[in-house]
Amino acid sequence: MGNTQNLLAITIDMEDWYHIPSVCGSPFSTYKNVDEFFKKWEGKYDYLSEPTNRILNLLDKFNVQATFFVVADLVEHYPGLIESIAEAGHEIACHGLHHECVIDPKNKTPLKDREIFYNETITAKNILERIAGKEVIGYRSPNALIAGWMIDILEKIGFRYDSSVSVNSLYNKTDSLLLGVGSSPYIPKKTSLEPFDGARDITECPFAYYDMGIKIPASGGPMLRFLGEHIIYSGLMQSLQRGTTIFYFHPIDIAYEKFPVVGNNRPFYWLIKGHIVERRIEKILQKTEKIPKVMLKDLIHSPAKTGM
Repeated sequence: MGNTQNLLAITIDMEDWYHIPSVCGSPFSTYKNVDEFFKKWEGKYDYLSEPTNRILNLLDKFNVQATFFVVADLVEHYPGLIESIAEAGHEIACHGLHHECVIDPKNKTPLKDREIFYNETITAKNILERIAGKEVIGYRSPNALIAGWMIDILEKIGFRYDSSVSVNSLYNKTDSLLLGVGSSPYIPKKTSLEPFDGARDITECPFAYYDMGIKIPASGGPMLRFLGEHIIYSGLMQSLQRGTTIFYFHPIDIAYEKFPVVGNNRPFYWLIKGHIVERRIEKILQKTEKIPKVMLKDLIHSPAKTGM
């Protein structure tokens, strides 16, 4: 597949084990939300700080500046952690206020009305801007559940890009058919996620996929744990042939400790994590070392090709 002049954005989703939908913030979660979790939970909750520090060391080893999509409530519960990411020169972007689903995973109907989403997202943006010491212009929807109407609100709030859309043949976490969407940045239509041949103040930066007759999600995240390094790397390289694309993961993907046994509907979600996933991330960073890296805040100003 060879080298490419397109760019690879390394992005990290900052959330802890209790933020996943089986535990908090979804229609089927054990706890209604994070506030309820902290009112009732009496055990250890921080499984995030230690692997985050290892991620920062790994990025430093490969001289990579990354975009961290941060759940804003981490600022309250993990003093100094998000500050350390900003101090290392990485971009701080928004991953919601409490990592709650905004749309229903099954039918994609709103779980929050527009005013609540608007107010919570502004609150999250303000919290993160206080920590970052600069404007926060990027958003990734909790659980990558995204709708066209959400993009309109993000644009109104002042976000310059969203990075939530995943085109693949296995599932669709959006309220759009994604008929013209690929794996590189594009401008979405108003109240839609379909591409728009015109100007807007917000760009969609979708995930990578591997087209092998069916499209396999290949940006990383849970698929890095479930499918392994080879498919993710192949999908990244194929997506780079189309244009600039994204690799992402979570610090908790590489957590060594076993998480508490709590959560509905996803008993095998953390079957693979820790050392094995850490090695996969390092191998992908090694294999892509010669590919130019970019933070997403710089990508939206980049002249790099954005073909489908």
